Amino acid sequence: MGLEIERKFLVADDGYKAASDRQRHIAQYYLSADPARTVRVRIADGRAWLTVKGLTEGCTRGEWEYEIPVADARAMSALAVGRTVEKTRWIVSAGNGLRWEVDEFAGELAGLVVAEIELPAEDTPFDRPPFIGREVTGDAAYYNSSLALGKGDLPPFE
Repeated sequence: MGLEIERKFLVADDGYKAASDRQRHIAQYYLSADPARTVRVRIADGRAWLTVKGLTEGCTRGEWEYEIPVADARAMSALAVGRTVEKTRWIVSAGNGLRWEVDEFAGELAGLVVAEIELPAEDTPFDRPPFIGREVTGDAAYYNSSLALGKGDLPPFE
């Protein structure tokens, strides 16, 4: 079984831009946004993926990701629930083979910037660069599937 162990934080300033190795534009939408079983389609860099994720427990959940033809990904958009989430992802090295993925959202979500770090184990230590703000791991308001559905009032951006 695939596992994703991820911590998520709000971003305090734009220092991630100068520290970034690269960036990419991502468009994604959801075929299922049920917290127990999300199904996402993502298109980036001329490629597409179908991702299935299980219920988050702490900062861990099951995750399975498969590359699919871009034409299929575009066709599946007719089945989407909620809005398409568009963002620019900035990649920042975190040392020790780890990396920060900083998502700067666009459209209706403009102004929201969230940083994630995937870890090999929940207790893996990592450095927090100065641009990292308050932790929001486990806060469903910041799940991309929740953002796609526009659920509830999003807490103020930092």
